[in-house]
Amino acid sequence: MTTLNPQTATRAGRKEWIALSILCLPLMFASMDVAVLFFAAPAIAADLKPNATQQLWIFDVYGFILAGMLLTMGAIGDRIGRKRLLIIGSVGFALSSLFAAYAQSAEALIIARGILGIAGSTLMPSSLALIRVMFQDPAQRTKAMSIWSAVMASGVTLGPIIGGLLLNSFSWGSVFLINIPAMALLLIIAPFLLPESRSKTQSPIDVLSSILVLTSVLPLTYGVKTLAEDGWAALPLVMLVAGMLSGVVFVRRQLRISNPLLDIRALMERRIGGSILVNFIAMFALMASSLVNTQFLQSVLGYSPFVASLWSVLPSVAVGAAAPIAAKMSQTYGRPRIITAGILLAAIGFVVLTQVRLEGFSPLIIVLVGAGLIAAGIVSVMTLVTDYVVGVAPVDRAGAVGGLIETSSELGGAFGIALLGCVLAAVYRNTVSPLLPKELTPEAAHAAEQTIAGASSAASHLPAEAASRVMNASREAFVTSMHTTCLVASAILVLAAIITVVMLRDKKTDIGVATSSKA
Repeated sequence: MTTLNPQTATRAGRKEWIALSILCLPLMFASMDVAVLFFAAPAIAADLKPNATQQLWIFDVYGFILAGMLLTMGAIGDRIGRKRLLIIGSVGFALSSLFAAYAQSAEALIIARGILGIAGSTLMPSSLALIRVMFQDPAQRTKAMSIWSAVMASGVTLGPIIGGLLLNSFSWGSVFLINIPAMALLLIIAPFLLPESRSKTQSPIDVLSSILVLTSVLPLTYGVKTLAEDGWAALPLVMLVAGMLSGVVFVRRQLRISNPLLDIRALMERRIGGSILVNFIAMFALMASSLVNTQFLQSVLGYSPFVASLWSVLPSVAVGAAAPIAAKMSQTYGRPRIITAGILLAAIGFVVLTQVRLEGFSPLIIVLVGAGLIAAGIVSVMTLVTDYVVGVAPVDRAGAVGGLIETSSELGGAFGIALLGCVLAAVYRNTVSPLLPKELTPEAAHAAEQTIAGASSAASHLPAEAASRVMNASREAFVTSMHTTCLVASAILVLAAIITVVMLRDKKTDIGVATSSKA
């Protein structure tokens, strides 16, 4: 893999920066659709009457399909043209949004969300590949990537809030209809502003490899998410094993065929493989932070989901400032140093969260400060990692590499919720049992020992004094489990910082980056 010479790279002008703002439209709405249904669940349940399994798939099928198709769609974009795939995907996103908005049954909504996932998987790698083409100057590309990363992170945060605002005045279908004007604007402007680019080598897509990606990523994502939500069970464990076995077959095939979907040998290069691993851990930590903080705001402090989501927007201010600052500093000090600093900043954020107490200094302020540090550090890391991996990738494979980065992010988020969610649940159960009133019925005690939500449900059927004791015990146990989970997350991030120092360190690259910024 080679990089462009900073001295000869063409600098982007006003047209490219305007085009970047257009590229941010599909990215924003594709990331929003992961979480936009949070507040629509009651309305959908009342209207379509899905059973428990259908309701699970209404929420999860978008993310599952998105994760499973990213790598394949990135490779397809390399072959047929990234702009062409982006336009096709935008049309599909708009039409499937319309289909979802007016779905008359749970089955129809699940199908629509699945098609949305396929369309969404075309948008992210295409936009990354086009940024790689439009911004050849390393400093400009880093700045563009910081904007890209901030938009993606803000989309996930804004999804529930926008959904809640729309549902105050409109039906649940409105959370899908908002996608259509954005896609329409993209379809009108993109043909004039975005350049077309494709791989010079038009080798066919290996269909079997694409199937193996799906049969690896989908079972893995399903397995870890189901284990995180429902605990240990046979089906998600079987799915995990099946996904891993399919992944092994996929890797062996990529090493054997002449035109692989994913260049495994490139991943074996220390800096490329290390960057993908760091990106995985970064999203792992970010989603774990979201899991802990969301539950704390709602279940411990008692905020409604909508109010909790409004408070969660505040740390995104740090994200908006941190990504460009990190991009600028990386030009002077080199990416590995700033990536390491971002990881350690996020680790400090988790340590701050261990200072939350039910009594004393405002727990809300501590949570917001900790969440802000985590978000600022992680988004800075993801910006620089994405910029580096996309920057050193051959232009011919920019789409496939973009798909790989996004796939690692999706899997990292799923594993973060699952594994650290298990830590959170295990410590909670072990802590809350001795704190509960002895006079509770076995059924009430069992519910209170599972989750803080279960404790709240059990307390609602008890006399006031007993209910208060149950809730105090569950809140105290949750804070203890939150502290342990945050310490584990902080330790994982320190390990990631060590990985960064060992695997990403490159004096020639650092000197080159610093020199190019001063030229």
